[in-house]
Amino acid sequence: MKSCFIFIALVSLLCSCNRSLSVNDAEVVVKVKDQTLSRSEVENRIPKGITSSDSLLLAESYVRKWVKDALNYQVATRNLSDEMAEIDRLVEDYRHSLVKYRYQERLVREKLSVVIRESEKKDYYESNRKKFLLDKSLIKGLFLKVPADAPGLVEVRTWYKSNNEASLEKIEKYSIQNAVIYDYFYDRWVEFYDVMDNIPLQVTNANQFLRSNRYVEVVDSSFYYMLNIQEYLPSGSEAPFEYVESQIVELLTNQKKIDFLKTFEEEVYKDAIKRGDVQFYSEP
Repeated sequence: MKSCFIFIALVSLLCSCNRSLSVNDAEVVVKVKDQTLSRSEVENRIPKGITSSDSLLLAESYVRKWVKDALNYQVATRNLSDEMAEIDRLVEDYRHSLVKYRYQERLVREKLSVVIRESEKKDYYESNRKKFLLDKSLIKGLFLKVPADAPGLVEVRTWYKSNNEASLEKIEKYSIQNAVIYDYFYDRWVEFYDVMDNIPLQVTNANQFLRSNRYVEVVDSSFYYMLNIQEYLPSGSEAPFEYVESQIVELLTNQKKIDFLKTFEEEVYKDAIKRGDVQFYSEP
């Protein structure tokens, strides 16, 4: 029922916009010179399940916009006749690049199995350490956010400063029932300011702050915040391998893709020369 309603509405609109179409053009809603808009194209733009009145409004709006775009394109084409050759060249260049890019992506996906060995990552890191400089300070440690009225805070304030196994087990058990946030990161580097975002304390100079603070305790009306900074690396220092490992994998993977495609292009070139598909008519 809805599609019939839309069709009647579109035909009415068509009659008001363009009366030169024949009865054989029933599928065509509107035509602007050599551009045509079909009924199915319009119907595909109408969401399912909306009312007939909303369908009509959307259909009329879409047809009107399409006509305006088509007319503007015609005007632009007439007034840019001296530039159309250049535009056609740019369009063809883009099409050429897009087709090549799409094929290369498929080729890499189907033919290239990229496995980055641990030794490759380590070798690349050691050869390029100076390229991996930190633009942010990093820390290892432990962070707790506990309600200010939670039980046993005196003990917790002692435990979080210790990195022995017994204290860590106590903190972990305590945090299950009491902590709002418990983040253990003795085993990985994290960005200092990412942790500080959870603490109501303004730090303007991370490097200076880290030089003089190993334990951070802040309390407000609702929570107690405790941070143990076990290790830190200031911004400007060399990034540790584990922190940039994923970046190295991406770099090496991209390089393997580039090398693979270069080899492929060279093989295509040599094969074409052998087959006689390429003929040089003058010295390059």
